[in-house]
Amino acid sequence: MGTKVPQEPNQQISPKPDMRLSLGLVGAPFGLKGFVKVKPFSGETSHFSRLKDVTLRRGDKEEKREVAEHVTKGETLLLRFAGIDKPEAAALLQGAEIVTGREYAAPLKEGEFYVEDLKGLEVTGTGGEVLGQITDVVEGGGGSLTEIKLLSNEKRFVPFRNEFFGDVDLLKGKIVLLEPWILE
Repeated sequence: MGTKVPQEPNQQISPKPDMRLSLGLVGAPFGLKGFVKVKPFSGETSHFSRLKDVTLRRGDKEEKREVAEHVTKGETLLLRFAGIDKPEAAALLQGAEIVTGREYAAPLKEGEFYVEDLKGLEVTGTGGEVLGQITDVVEGGGGSLTEIKLLSNEKRFVPFRNEFFGDVDLLKGKIVLLEPWILE
């Protein structure tokens, strides 16, 4: 997904520049002109104004759609896609992920990473020993949790916080786990 995860270690340019990211989720129709509400994964909306076309994805099915209009009403982001001009047609899009190139995603602040950049990172201890690999990042009640597949194929969840993770090196594909005891 395009969700951004805050973190303080050094941020580097991603080795995955051509990767597509999920920017948000199409919600319920809004009004009578075919608009839909959008839930942005990053919580930010300004980058949606640059979208000309997107891919709408449901499971393994994808379709290209041209963005006809975007409107922000308070905290609510609304999009209307070309050819969709009635709420009944807009309702058929509900639940689709909005996918586009990373150049259209919300800009990262220092110490933030896109979830897709963290997936696949090799998790090492402070001495360089390989402990496992990040397979996913999910939202937990207290923040983001990394899902780590250990060398034994077991999975563990570790909060993505400074007290647990040190250096993140996207170019080398590694992240340092400061407290390996949390995997026990």
